Amino acid sequence: MDIAQMIFLGLGLSMDAASVSMSDGMMEKTMSKKKMFFIAFLFGFFQGFMPMLGYFAGSFFSSALFYYIPWIAFFLLIFLGGKMIYESVMKKNNEEIKTTFSSLFLQAIATSIDALTTGIIYVGKEIYEAILAFSIVAGITFLISFVAILIGKKFGEVFKNKATLFGGIILIGIGIKILVESFLA
Repeated sequence: MDIAQMIFLGLGLSMDAASVSMSDGMMEKTMSKKKMFFIAFLFGFFQGFMPMLGYFAGSFFSSALFYYIPWIAFFLLIFLGGKMIYESVMKKNNEEIKTTFSSLFLQAIATSIDALTTGIIYVGKEIYEAILAFSIVAGITFLISFVAILIGKKFGEVFKNKATLFGGIILIGIGIKILVESFLA
């Protein structure tokens, strides 16, 4: 796989993380730069780590991983999206919802768990090629997630009280997309 293909792989795998990052920015318009970098780092780290995990586990558990990964991602995203929708309905008009470490951690896992299967696809390739590809994925995800948070913060001003509701709907939509794609593959 050449560098251009690795970049396109990174762009493709980063889209779920970008959507969730944008919704985080919409929810928390006063987010600090430090937290923005942390969120982008977390999404980038897991988008690079999960395929590596899949690469090493692929020769032992590939059929089980292919079956269970979409279901795990689906339920995590439905849970997180439902929680966000509930919070949006229950919050007071001007109250801003802050993202917690535990919710960010679950978001990062849920949006990158399907990347495990990408690692399985690399089984049989040289380790240096897999590490390079997954590092590129991590870097691209970091950059795109950071920019998505900035965009989300701008849209959060426009949507005001509906940002958390919109973010929850995005998470549920991503969960459904992952599950449907697993049936079509």
